[in-house]
Amino acid sequence: MNRRALLKGVGAVAIVAVGGLAWRAHDQGVFSAGAGPAYEPWTTWRSDTAEGPLRLVRAAILAANPHNTQPWLFRVSPTRVELHADTVRNLGAFDPYLREMHIGLGCAVENMTRAAGAYGYRAAVTLAAGALEPPGPAPRRDRVATLDLGPAPARPDPLFEALPHRRTDRAAYDEARPVPADALDAMRATVRDEPDLKLFLFPEPAERKKLGEAVIAATAAIIADPRMVADSERWFRPRWAAVQRLRDGVTLDTSGLAPLTLVAAKILPPPSAATNHRYWFEATRDVHVPTSPLLGLIAVRDLYDRPQALRAGLAWQRLHLLATTRGLAAQPINQPVELVDRERGLGRPARAAGVLADVTGDPAWKPTFAFRMGFPTRRAAPSPRRGVDDVLLKG
Repeated sequence: MNRRALLKGVGAVAIVAVGGLAWRAHDQGVFSAGAGPAYEPWTTWRSDTAEGPLRLVRAAILAANPHNTQPWLFRVSPTRVELHADTVRNLGAFDPYLREMHIGLGCAVENMTRAAGAYGYRAAVTLAAGALEPPGPAPRRDRVATLDLGPAPARPDPLFEALPHRRTDRAAYDEARPVPADALDAMRATVRDEPDLKLFLFPEPAERKKLGEAVIAATAAIIADPRMVADSERWFRPRWAAVQRLRDGVTLDTSGLAPLTLVAAKILPPPSAATNHRYWFEATRDVHVPTSPLLGLIAVRDLYDRPQALRAGLAWQRLHLLATTRGLAAQPINQPVELVDRERGLGRPARAAGVLADVTGDPAWKPTFAFRMGFPTRRAAPSPRRGVDDVLLKG
């Protein structure tokens, strides 16, 4: 083969390779992050033609929730919205008592109460009583909250306006910028009238050390547990087609990867579950904990009381919306509490609970939600969301 023929052959191979990469990039949504039907609820939540209480549901489906499982169903009438837990959408060994599910449902209640006030409703909220229980073999649709609605003057609310801008940000935060003292005071005020909740904030390095170490150690224990890895992996959506079809779960766009790494991750074949979770551990150890100027805990008096779990969710949604209005990024880092649930479910000694009691210094309060906050270093992507029609109960 002469040199000219060789160069033609190499050029042809290069063109095919580049074309193949371009097709793969397009197919995997490299150029379409945050676009498509799976993301429309973030932009149509107020412009949609829906009237009446259905507008509250459009706000509710934008709420924070564990692993983006979106474990909610709604029944709507002219004067009432009922929220039901869709127990099929559970996290298995990560959430054996549906504690995190109920926190996510509480987040949805908070969004609805914000929307009610903004749209001219008075909302009387009733939370279901009782203890948290494992999901059981048969699907359940437990009613967990009811909003009874009446007319009231519409009122402006900056937290309501923040609903479509709230994101879970898994990237590095700006280590050089502490969370301002007035923002910390505003956060504490959000739970001041909650007798069964206590907010622990750790803005100083020495204060953060214990909780940060607990988060890293719990993550290491979780990725060494094959059942927990499998139950987590079930909600990971590395394929763009699955993101658009299922409209739930954790996506590559929301994983906090650097831009070039994200492109490579989308184009290359998905890693194994073990490799994926090892990356998660490394991100926790090397990014999430060390770059966060603020770590925090929401604690309750009874970890497995249903109303307290729901109220913890209302509180987290308020905190996250407040953070959004202040330009702060936030991410749940619930691994230590997930390990508490796992040890309890397996009948093991309560080591993780002891670690958290050492962090708070007050064993009377049981941490149920851990988080990180700080100023972002890049813009976080939205997560996919199912539409309202997918979450309405008929009849």
